[in-house]
Amino acid sequence: MTKKIVILDYGSGNLRSAERAVARHGVEVTVTPDRDAALNADGLVVPGVGAFSACMEGLLSVRGEQIIGRRLSGGLPVLGICVGMQILFAKGIEHGVTTEGCAEWPGTVDRLNAPVVPHMGWNTVDAPEDTVLFRGLDPGTRFYFVHSYAARRWELQPDPTGTIAPPLVTWAEHGDRFVAAVENGPLCATQFHPEKSGDAGAELLKNWLSTLA
Repeated sequence: MTKKIVILDYGSGNLRSAERAVARHGVEVTVTPDRDAALNADGLVVPGVGAFSACMEGLLSVRGEQIIGRRLSGGLPVLGICVGMQILFAKGIEHGVTTEGCAEWPGTVDRLNAPVVPHMGWNTVDAPEDTVLFRGLDPGTRFYFVHSYAARRWELQPDPTGTIAPPLVTWAEHGDRFVAAVENGPLCATQFHPEKSGDAGAELLKNWLSTLA
């Protein structure tokens, strides 16, 4: 049976390029803000471009934070892209203004500490050994980034009982290190744009789709 994927439309840009990139893998893709469609899809993609605060405002307008939370509580896959990854953290700070995020992960998204900002262009990443998203990709593979802000620290503490596997965190470097991707059970996210990353991005999306039940 063909997998059904929803690209969550909450007023952020880059929806159609994400739609085309996912659809090329033979799945059924719908771009919509509809709550029921998003909750019932096999996979949900949350894209995002622009300011953290504007994306959160748009997300709240369609109850997107509830959709994400409901899906994750049921173990249903979610993929965040660029600012769609950033809003999964507890808060974002831009121009001295703090905005609350979805708080699926603790931590703060703030300005990159780099001589040139925005970080725009192709960059390598440092993926963990057990990664699924980057499976089959060479360590020197480059992905396309366009951003001025990122999570520069990973603050989620390991489960003290050891019963819950820790998230797999991929890092990249521009000035200093920042979180480039996270694999955390049903919740995955990338700071870069797989839909703009050519064959490498296509392979990553294929890997994510392969995890859908």
